[in-house]
Amino acid sequence: MKKDIIIGIITGLIANAIGIYGYVWLLASERNFEQTIKHAIENGYIGKIIVLGAILNLAVFFIYIKKNQDQRAKGVLLITLLIGVATMVNKLF
Repeated sequence: MKKDIIIGIITGLIANAIGIYGYVWLLASERNFEQTIKHAIENGYIGKIIVLGAILNLAVFFIYIKKNQDQRAKGVLLITLLIGVATMVNKLF
């Protein structure tokens, strides 16, 4: 059971990373990933990019729910909430 939660957490992190990369590649004016991330950190909108990348976790979550893999879905939900809280704390401080 704990193994499935850990798999869900890892899957959520990978989906988030893919979502971030996809967002930067598709929608950013600069096509260079490193420059875009550096610019986002310097100008304080890196949190927005991370949260937009987490949207891909929604698809992973529903795939796990549809396959009745509730513990893995719980891991994806856990990491998504953690990303949201970390982004909120980063924004406040």
